[in-house]
Amino acid sequence: MKTALCRHILRPALFLRVTLSVLLSGVSPFILPVTAAQIPEWCKALPRPEYKTLERVELSDAWFEVYKVVADTYAIYEPHQSEETIAYLILGKQKAILFDTGMGISDIHKVVEELTKLPVIVLNSHTHDDHVGGNWQFKTIYSMDTKFSRENAKGSVEDAQAEIAPGEICGDLPNGFEPKAYRTRPWKITKFMGDGEKIDLGGRVIQVLATPGHTPDAITLYDRANGLLFTGDTYYPATIWLYRPETNFDQYASSVEQLAALAQLEPSIKLVLGAHNVPVARPAVLAELVQAFTDLRAGKAACKADKPGRQVCTVGNFSFLVRTQ
Repeated sequence: MKTALCRHILRPALFLRVTLSVLLSGVSPFILPVTAAQIPEWCKALPRPEYKTLERVELSDAWFEVYKVVADTYAIYEPHQSEETIAYLILGKQKAILFDTGMGISDIHKVVEELTKLPVIVLNSHTHDDHVGGNWQFKTIYSMDTKFSRENAKGSVEDAQAEIAPGEICGDLPNGFEPKAYRTRPWKITKFMGDGEKIDLGGRVIQVLATPGHTPDAITLYDRANGLLFTGDTYYPATIWLYRPETNFDQYASSVEQLAALAQLEPSIKLVLGAHNVPVARPAVLAELVQAFTDLRAGKAACKADKPGRQVCTVGNFSFLVRTQ
């Protein structure tokens, strides 16, 4: 569970775009769930400028935006909820990986079917609710073998409801969505994965790297041939959330050091793809993250109180949401 306040950095105005789409649809703008006066601060800068450099793929569901990152690799973005969650569809010649299934607010299974007819394996970057919302729609789900993963596979109500609280939604919820019934539905894990295991998609091999810290089950996917690192919530270009009980600072430090070392050892790595806000970053950001987190732990950050028991700490270009000491 996360909220809008600390996930997001600057954004453009969405209101005109939302209002225009509503007027064209024939629906009165006066029944929008979010009025002009109620538009949350976090959504006033959509779309983020980085998306202009990516090829957008049109599809039928307006809740999602899909962008082609590189050949056979798609970012499935949810810009209308405060998390700005990004899932990734990674295609081989015989199979595909769906790395995260988003919020579960709209039908990501239908989106995937519009993009590929290949059999799909779901892997989650970790099992926080904003990354597993559509898991229940898929038959094949691989997971790390942790107690945290198995508990989260049972689903939740409270965390899901927090995602649609006032201030969390920008624009319309999908037609037919019932807020009171919204929950993270249970799903079935069909196979447990281990650190270093590889998945052959047919002409494309994806390696699973255990990168715990943000959660015990956090993973990164490494596509060596294409120079891609899919980092989930271990790195993304916004305030990094490290305050929940399942977060372990020692493990997180080790994981980001591992990824930074990999990026330095493998000059073929071209892109780092995080799970929120913007889908592409330069590999050098991982070494910068290591230094920023080291400085944070050394007490060199500038911190401001957030909600009770939490604070936002800034080091250079990075910020972290952490527990109050």
